[in-house]
Amino acid sequence: MTSTASNTSKAEKPVSLIWGCELSEQSKTSVFKVSDDDDKYEHQLALRTICLGEKAKDEFHVVEIVDGSDGKPVPIATLKPSILPMATMVGVELTPPITFRLRAGSGPVYISGQHVALEEDLSWAEDEVEEEIEEEEEEDAESPPKPVKRPAATKKAGPAKKKKLDKEEEESSDDSPIKKGKGAGRGRKTVAKK
Repeated sequence: MTSTASNTSKAEKPVSLIWGCELSEQSKTSVFKVSDDDDKYEHQLALRTICLGEKAKDEFHVVEIVDGSDGKPVPIATLKPSILPMATMVGVELTPPITFRLRAGSGPVYISGQHVALEEDLSWAEDEVEEEIEEEEEEDAESPPKPVKRPAATKKAGPAKKKKLDKEEEESSDDSPIKKGKGAGRGRKTVAKK
């Protein structure tokens, strides 16, 4: 197997790891971050579940996240053992660094998710564009030139006929009762002679 093929397979398949933390009265915050050495990877945390431990008191437990960019806390789950002991998170994908905080309650609260690392290799996009251009060029070279379609003949008179018709119209506009030429007898009413 060539090294190029193995590189493309790495780029196509993301690295995925299970991630989790526990929030409690002793440890109210947990931070999900990645090391600065991983610049060639794009990291995401896809949250899956937030649930209470079996020793959680029957009180409201509020979990919030603090995004690293703006610092404003956002509550993401409010749990109570007798009402809602677990919340399933669907479509919550976060970019690190993220701080999880137990805003209210004593816990324990367990947060689990999937840490996904994608290699930022955009060379595949350039290859696809080049392949599309090559395919278009091949199609153009293989296909015979298309015949130019000419418009169908219309019943409009050409310039020579138009001049002739205009001349006939001028002659007919004269008040003379006798008309000469091709269309002289057409469309005339017969006049009774006295």
